[in-house]
Amino acid sequence: MNPVLNHNLFLIKEHVGMFKAANNYDIYNPQTQEMIMTCREDGLNFFTKMFRFTDYKRMTPFHVEIKTRTGEKVLSVRRGISLFLSTVEVYDGQDKLVGKFKQKFFSIGGKFKVLDANEKELCMLKGKWTSWDFKFVSGNEEFARINKKWAGIGKELFTTADNYMLQIDEKVPQDHPLRILILAAVMCIDMVIKE
Repeated sequence: MNPVLNHNLFLIKEHVGMFKAANNYDIYNPQTQEMIMTCREDGLNFFTKMFRFTDYKRMTPFHVEIKTRTGEKVLSVRRGISLFLSTVEVYDGQDKLVGKFKQKFFSIGGKFKVLDANEKELCMLKGKWTSWDFKFVSGNEEFARINKKWAGIGKELFTTADNYMLQIDEKVPQDHPLRILILAAVMCIDMVIKE
């Protein structure tokens, strides 16, 4: 696992664009304001691009890759066409399946089961319907939290670009595969629920 994933705080900034089909993000260390990773959705086919400008945007497939500034792949997040509920797969830098997010039916605010590569449930990703706050929880234990950051009136009103703050609890061990799933969840939330 790439050591950049051992940070506990990440600021994820979505690229601003009025007519953009692809989802692209930059990931920063909020303490130093240094960009530490990029997230790009390259290689969209013509039909996917066309559907991204319709009401069917949430149903389109996606494949985003997160890389270090030097171009080393850290992880990738993939989903095929989704008609009702999404299953999103997460792969490590060597394209080995790490786990999945399975969207729950009738969840207010958004809820996903977080599964390992063998479909064993690790925790739940739960959102609030009143806000943009999401938590990774198992019972009463919280592993991480994702909050939307205010981007300013102009950006909020005229674009779909969002900024997220990810905070991973120190109880999640260094180099643990759950860290890959937690970072991947930000893209999953933005592309499956919030678009």
